[in-house]
Amino acid sequence: MTAQSIRWGILGTGGIADTFAIDLPLVPGAELAAVGSRTPAAAQAFAGKHNIPRAHGSWAELAADPDIDVIYVATPHASHHAAAMTCLQGGKAVLVEKPMTLDLAASAQLVQEARTRELFLMEAMWMRCNPAIRKIRDLVRDGAIGEVVTLHADFGLQGPFEPTHRLRDPELGGGALLDLGVYPIHFADLMLGSPEAVHSWARLTPEQVDETTGILLGYASGAVAALTCSISGESRNAASITGTLGRIDLPQGFFAPQSFTLQRAGREPETFDHPFPGKGYQFEAIEVQRCLTHAMAESPLVPHTTTLEIMTLLDTIRAEIGVTYPA
Repeated sequence: MTAQSIRWGILGTGGIADTFAIDLPLVPGAELAAVGSRTPAAAQAFAGKHNIPRAHGSWAELAADPDIDVIYVATPHASHHAAAMTCLQGGKAVLVEKPMTLDLAASAQLVQEARTRELFLMEAMWMRCNPAIRKIRDLVRDGAIGEVVTLHADFGLQGPFEPTHRLRDPELGGGALLDLGVYPIHFADLMLGSPEAVHSWARLTPEQVDETTGILLGYASGAVAALTCSISGESRNAASITGTLGRIDLPQGFFAPQSFTLQRAGREPETFDHPFPGKGYQFEAIEVQRCLTHAMAESPLVPHTTTLEIMTLLDTIRAEIGVTYPA
């Protein structure tokens, strides 16, 4: 790391890694220096596509690269723990894709490893870094819509997906909850905090991962959050927060919004615009670089405690709906 740039490595060569690599040039001071994969061929192909100077044919080689400051882990869910642990043990700061791991215990291990080594670690819940989402949170905290009484959010993809697809593969941590449901859950956490009560129901695939899941969260304040996720049908993929004095509506793609509407009783609706180039992954990278520049071990936007609290909630929901993953 220099005063001018922060050198990134990407571990993984799939779709999410590709999107991140495309958005990273939008980040001032970011240098995409290396990529690592389990095979030299995959790493070299990815490096060629994105003009990355170094391609490593193993996770360990990437973690040992002395000219990298931080590694973005972009593997399938089931590999997050092993990949992130390899990077931490190699002395690297880590941004690991959401969910951090498949369960609370594994996430807690990563957090402890990072704290022991005094290394930066952050779950890549990019939604929490989005400018519009941050503005909405400020409005809610400032009482713009009064006391929050209900929150609704849904995220569904159009199916069907083949049985061999990663979204249906238990070995890869498949299912709607960990891939899609984390967005409504994080959104509810941002606006309402930790729930007092959790009720959930799901339809499972023949492979025994959740195809469609509904979640009802109750809060000490009396507020209720109703959340759904599905890999069998495309829903509105929108969200709303209703308070005693008004409502905030987020359009389709609520997890990466560029605008939202504030409606208050007796007033004209107000539209807040927050346009940005790319897909929006640059904002999590900006936050990582801000933290590294200030020698911070974790981000206040996605703190370790939040990651662990939500992993606890995900474990609770999976237990209720009967989804387990191979050890």
